[in-house]
Amino acid sequence: MKKTYILLLAGLFAAATTMAQTNIASAKPGVTYGKTITPNNALVMSDLQQQLEKDTAFAGKIAGKVVEVCKKKGCFMKLENASGEPVMVKFTDYAFFMPQDILGKTVVVEGTAKVNETSVERLRHFAEDAGKSSEEIAKITAPKKEIVIVADGVVVVR
Repeated sequence: MKKTYILLLAGLFAAATTMAQTNIASAKPGVTYGKTITPNNALVMSDLQQQLEKDTAFAGKIAGKVVEVCKKKGCFMKLENASGEPVMVKFTDYAFFMPQDILGKTVVVEGTAKVNETSVERLRHFAEDAGKSSEEIAKITAPKKEIVIVADGVVVVR
């Protein structure tokens, strides 16, 4: 009985996750996720890096190109950065998710950016969610200082 209950719950969770991803609006210009925002007055990524060298955090809008999105349910994305290290974007309280077709789109996010140290465990979790191979995940052996944005809203620009 207990096994049947667990299998039923697992099946319901898998169905809900699949259904949640299919209900996310396709990434077309003007579509917003989370808080409704406009693309006006957004910093570009290079300006964000300079801003974070002066201050411990930046609150506002940031523009960038999406280079990675969580393959499981769109629970994070990464934006292209001139340094070559993509910038992690998470969503406030996991209140919204990104569609898979947002990859390659230019977006504006509104939220707070900080330089954080991400643990090995968390880095491996993100790599797994991004669909990285077990070999790539095994190579993650040290924490990493990186810019992390927690976004309240996202708008697709192009």
